[in-house]
Amino acid sequence: MSEQRVKISGVGGYLPARRVSNDELAQTLDTSDEWIVSHTGIRARHIMAADESGTDMAEQAARAALARAGVSPADLGLIVVATTTADYGGFPSNACLLQARLGAPAAAAFDLGAACTGFVYALEVARGLMLCGSGRPALVVGAEAMSRLVDWTDRNTCVLFGDGAGAAVLEVTTEPDRGILGSYLRADGTGSGFLWAGGGLRVPPPNPEPRQAHMQGRPVFNFAVKAMAEVVLHFLETLQIAPEEVRYVVPHQANIRILQAAQKRLPIAPDRFVVTIDEVANTSAASIPLALAELDRQGRLAPGDVVLTTGFGAGLTYGGNAIRW
Repeated sequence: MSEQRVKISGVGGYLPARRVSNDELAQTLDTSDEWIVSHTGIRARHIMAADESGTDMAEQAARAALARAGVSPADLGLIVVATTTADYGGFPSNACLLQARLGAPAAAAFDLGAACTGFVYALEVARGLMLCGSGRPALVVGAEAMSRLVDWTDRNTCVLFGDGAGAAVLEVTTEPDRGILGSYLRADGTGSGFLWAGGGLRVPPPNPEPRQAHMQGRPVFNFAVKAMAEVVLHFLETLQIAPEEVRYVVPHQANIRILQAAQKRLPIAPDRFVVTIDEVANTSAASIPLALAELDRQGRLAPGDVVLTTGFGAGLTYGGNAIRW
């Protein structure tokens, strides 16, 4: 009997219509296009409309991925949405809202919170559930409304983030040369204070603080560089993948300096690293699936390509997936 694997059969992405350039931000912040580009690699980001939600974006990305895969929503057995910016503070989950919109009555649905590493985690969770369950197709989405989480008067954080959603449809296959080859998921909770958002229910203060993102830049940078390189090196060693076999490394798009520093630690050619941060900024859990969708849109993904994802996020979390397309 042939070994079963889970393959990605379709990807899709969505970015809000409004594109906000660095020059536009510089009109209200003490910053400039030159400073933002030199420190982050970001030239623009996409920002949701006032009447748009994370589920709206997730739906657009999901429908694109389903169409690319040729899978009907009615066939889905699972929907996992990776997000830290859910439409509701507690419940219902964005995944349940998405299930209703798509018309996927047979699908279990839940959100997963691993911050910017969320899509990486969700992909592996879905893969495991598919192989031990019904084997029906699954939909994995990373969708983030980061513009609703940042302090737009803080130039150190607001310039970094954008909104968007990316999605992947997974199917079980017995093809020997396709599928998710493995995943690597890790966390370091001792760094939880390096990246956090206000609000929550931990001990409600008399005047709850705004639900805004806070970050300690230097420790996050140091962790990110080490963690993302560790993930890729793990795959090269444990799966016996030669560096020249890697078609693409798709890293979480957080900061160009982080990407460049991580790349220098790895024996993989720089042109194999996918960079989209210049036009989309940091979209948290959406960044990796958005990058995959852009590769697919450009016709740059071919059957048999080895693709390594690697990311990090608040928690602290980090991890990646090794995929043979």
